[in-house]
Amino acid sequence: MMKWEDNVRRVVPYVAGEQPDRKSVIKLNTNECPYPPAPGVARAAAQMDWSALRLYPDSNTSLLVNELARYYHVNPEQIFVGVGSDDVLAMAFMTFFNSEKPVLFPDVTYSFYDVWAELFRIPYKLCALDDNWHICPDDYRQQNGGVIFPNPNAPTGLMEDIKTVEEIIAVNQDVVVIVDEAYVDFGGTSALPLLEKYDNLLIVQTFSKSRAMAGMRIGFAIGNERLIRYLNDVKFSFNSYTMNMPAQLLGAEAVRDDAYFKSITGKITATRERVKSELKKLGFWFPDSMANFIFASHETIPASRIFHALRDADIYVRYWDKPRICNFLRISVGTDSQMDCLLDFLRDYVGKYR
Repeated sequence: MMKWEDNVRRVVPYVAGEQPDRKSVIKLNTNECPYPPAPGVARAAAQMDWSALRLYPDSNTSLLVNELARYYHVNPEQIFVGVGSDDVLAMAFMTFFNSEKPVLFPDVTYSFYDVWAELFRIPYKLCALDDNWHICPDDYRQQNGGVIFPNPNAPTGLMEDIKTVEEIIAVNQDVVVIVDEAYVDFGGTSALPLLEKYDNLLIVQTFSKSRAMAGMRIGFAIGNERLIRYLNDVKFSFNSYTMNMPAQLLGAEAVRDDAYFKSITGKITATRERVKSELKKLGFWFPDSMANFIFASHETIPASRIFHALRDADIYVRYWDKPRICNFLRISVGTDSQMDCLLDFLRDYVGKYR
């Protein structure tokens, strides 16, 4: 080993879902939206003044911030925008989790949380979900340096009710509590109303799922104005021009088309519920997902075996060989035709084992 490697910070990185480049693949492994962005996004892109790319973008992302503030009925000073919700969450970790006490989050959750904690040298403690995959609020009554959890959770898809969310916030008012709402638009209930009551609450959402813009990398946080100022201080100490001009313009256009937004989230929700019913007939069990994916386990066939069989058939889903979840597949909800292909394959495959 070279001597300079003694000073290298080593972390185990987050592993994203596969991104196959073959068009024949049915891609149900990364929770992307199966529908295109709002029509206004394409129109705005066609009319964009590309000569403006020679200039730096608006570092305050004012157009997008103002549009989000209008949509969510908050002040622009309550909005923080980043390059995907991963960027927003990483900034929040750096900004708010600086105690010697551990940050608390579930043991089965978004697998980037422990990566950021390791990268930024933040102590953390995992709080086990119960046997039904729900958060145990009492676990969050211990001393801590902050709290973060997704709602709905990933990869389970389960939604905690707003009373549970508030219970956790109420007993942790001396630290920042982050509620990661990446999947809330598929039938969940947002914690946004609690912002009026708790100044330590930060809510994070994304354009990658319900607004069909994963390729644009847009995420945002809503919180108390002081929280947002602190986040911006860190952002402008790191990189003043984090979001490019096309993302700002097209993101604002996506927010404006609320009818389209509700149309595609409605389609995905309807498809999800139909597929749940069909999977049950095939012997699958899953928590009652309120996200754009289903976290499914078969009663007799190991998940790893189904995962590889699907992959051989060019149907990609997500599988983790980890404690507690090694017998589950996370299946993103695609179009009806994509899900019909999945179900047809599973009917044939499961039928061979009965």
